[in-house]
Amino acid sequence: MKIFCMSDIHGCITEFEYALSLVLDYLAEDDTKLVLLGDYIHGPDSFAVLKKIIELQKQWGPEKVRALCGNHEDMACDGRLTISGIENDERDEQEDKDYYISWMKKLPRYYKEGNTIFVHAGIDEEAEDLWEWGTDEFTLTEKYPAQTGKFYNNLKIVAGHIGTATITNNPEFHDIFYDGESHYYIDGSVRISGIIPVLKVDTASDKYYRVTEKGDLLILPYNCGN
Repeated sequence: MKIFCMSDIHGCITEFEYALSLVLDYLAEDDTKLVLLGDYIHGPDSFAVLKKIIELQKQWGPEKVRALCGNHEDMACDGRLTISGIENDERDEQEDKDYYISWMKKLPRYYKEGNTIFVHAGIDEEAEDLWEWGTDEFTLTEKYPAQTGKFYNNLKIVAGHIGTATITNNPEFHDIFYDGESHYYIDGSVRISGIIPVLKVDTASDKYYRVTEKGDLLILPYNCGN
């Protein structure tokens, strides 16, 4: 299985369309999936991003295009923020916001395929093999800070939520961060960088690649490849 994933789109429809252009041709293949790790809203055009994801799910099916819940979807669903992120924004009144809230409320909080756990923020790693039962909903979408190091039984964790510039303490770094052990973080802080990194996971070989226009680049640990 080859799984393409991206995270933290935050209403940036132009950047999202570009990232999708790198992977959509592959979805016609049987052994592929697209996994989105949450935080689709609260940016320049939140509704356009939601519409695009729902359109992709209608075209390919929700098993082929899996959308996970992020903390920003939680904030919209429980009324802390509007979908657009702006109080009393006319766009929220013009759109069928109840439809989108209903869709967001049904989003799963994690997905596992092969050796890889896909989640917005993280899991309770102290629970080890019981992580599915030991991780609460808050941790799945809001875990902070980023955890690094080796996880149980060589499982890998792919997450967004925290910009890789923050994780590396390098304000110029907006690419995929790999700690050399069990963690891949893929939030490129798109509203600052204009970049939505695309990760490809080859579950058969347990290899992880950065997808680019020029081809797939094997991801090295941060301090080795950057």
